[in-house]
This record gives sequence, structure tokens and C-alpha cells, in this order.
Amino acid sequence: MPSTPDILIRQARPDDAGALKAILHDTFESTWRPQLTTEAARAFEGEDRPAAYVGERGLLFLVAEVGGEVVGFVDWDGDFVNALHVLSGHARTGVGGRLMDHAEARIAEAGFATARLETDTFNLRSQAFYAARGYREVDRYPDEEWNSGLTTILLVKPLG
Repeated sequence: MPSTPDILIRQARPDDAGALKAILHDTFESTWRPQLTTEAARAFEGEDRPAAYVGERGLLFLVAEVGGEVVGFVDWDGDFVNALHVLSGHARTGVGGRLMDHAEARIAEAGFATARLETDTFNLRSQAFYAARGYREVDRYPDEEWNSGLTTILLVKPLG
């Protein structure tokens, strides 16, 4: 697996908004769109979910920067990792692992014994990534966000 030598992890800034929205659009196209109904994909585009998400939580994100370009981010609240996104051109370069290292450390520093997150059953690459980091499946339930018949997996990892 190739690695990116100089990954800077830092707090998001207001001027990162465009890059963060672009990352969300990129991962939507590469990961989610092929799994969704046409109606769900249209709703995503019509509602401009990336803009709403970045507007609401973007300044809470930790971002990964490579060569001055924002290439990924992680968002968490309490012990729950809401999102980890990496530009498809930087996948499997260590960016996601570095972002998760920082998020898990901050979750542990906040006093939580575990970190939790969700992925979907179709996303075998993310399942393998999280399993290699020590996450284990604890539940499955319908993914109601996309209204596309998908199944969500709840994963938990002990910290410390």
C-alpha cells in the first residue's frame, strides 16, 4: 500500500468549505451513487447535502492536507464518528488512517472507552479498513437516510 509522506492534520478553517464540499461530492460519486435509487441520488443533488453538512459542522472537522490541498476529513461528536471522507485520488495512502488516529485519540481524551461509527453492508472497503483498526460489528439495521433498501452496520472499537 502506498503512503503519503507529508500529511498535515489540522482543524478545519472557513476557507476549507469548498474543498470539503468537493470531497463529499467525490465520495458520493465514487461510493454512494452506484448503490442508490435514482430518486435518492436526485434528492442528494437537489438538497445539496454537502453544503448543508459543511455549513452545520464543517468547522468541527479535522482535515488532512497534502501538498497544501485538503484531501480528507473526519467528523465526530462524543464517541460517535459521523464521517470519514478521503478524496478518491488519495484513497489507500494513509490519509484515512491518520485522520482516524487523531479522532480516536480525541475521543479517548474526552473520557470515552469506545468509539462508534456506521458503514453500510455494500461498502466492503470501509468494513475492511475499520476491521483492521479493531472495530467490530455490534448491530445491523435498515439505512433510512438513503431510502434505497441499504443496510447499516454499527461498529464499535474499545479505546485505550
